[in-house]
Amino acid sequence: MERVEAAVVAESLSKRFGALLAVDNLSFALEPGTITGFLGPNGAGKTTTLRMLLGLAAPTSGRALVLGRPYAQLAQPALRVGAVLEATDFHPGRTGRDHLRMLGEAAGLPRARVDEVLRLVELSDAAGRRVKGYSLGMRQRLGLAAALLGDPELLILDEPANGLDPEGVRWLRDFLRTFTAGRRTVLISSHVLAEVAQTVDQVLIINRGRLVVETSLDQLTARVGGSVRIRTSEVEKLIAALRHEGIETSRSNDHTLLAHGTTSERVGDLAFAAQVPIHELIAESSSLEDVFLELTSDPAT
Repeated sequence: MERVEAAVVAESLSKRFGALLAVDNLSFALEPGTITGFLGPNGAGKTTTLRMLLGLAAPTSGRALVLGRPYAQLAQPALRVGAVLEATDFHPGRTGRDHLRMLGEAAGLPRARVDEVLRLVELSDAAGRRVKGYSLGMRQRLGLAAALLGDPELLILDEPANGLDPEGVRWLRDFLRTFTAGRRTVLISSHVLAEVAQTVDQVLIINRGRLVVETSLDQLTARVGGSVRIRTSEVEKLIAALRHEGIETSRSNDHTLLAHGTTSERVGDLAFAAQVPIHELIAESSSLEDVFLELTSDPAT
């Protein structure tokens, strides 16, 4: 079978700013043709990770690869990778079209490509207006147009739905699906799971710079079917007993965890058999947002 090279790879990636460890030994790989949601609360290390992928920040240790090599080593990177890290990186006095023309000329692209991407993001009618008069949603579309100028294989987008109305979010979702149909790849950073849940194939969730879970959206959704909250003084022993029976768990803090896709009766029986003391056992249903909050909860709280 032919080996498919990952579109994005992080290998033991870490970044330290003085005493702050912003990204901590992070590893993951994204296959071509997928849309991945890169999730975590504000301050989790998402933007720092994206900056390392794009060569805007040097890792303290580990390495980041896009399309098989460090970003700085790509030939004509603007034609292979498109990125939007901020929707505010525009000269307010320029028109949307002039902004894109300036970027296109720097990349050696024909002027006709500017009008093509303006049509793609549905900004043709506003292209002659100055950017200072654009709404946040329009600026998001202009940023996406800039990322698409080179017809890239990989899109990296930081909070792309910020400022979009419901119709705009639906448009973005449909656009990204069409974009990846040709084996192209998208990485979307967000701190809101519900915002990307209808868009992505898989999710990477980080908290405090560490990987919490790397899974398909289907597997994450399976956790919604029901869970059991358990409080015990022997969390690790109970986790081992539950995993031995194929029951997935996630920790809320040092003494509490959630067992997913099971019942309180089964958890109680397994805890008894493993001689694990139980102080609290509650069956509860959850939403995707609940699962996300459980996975990224701060043990200190």
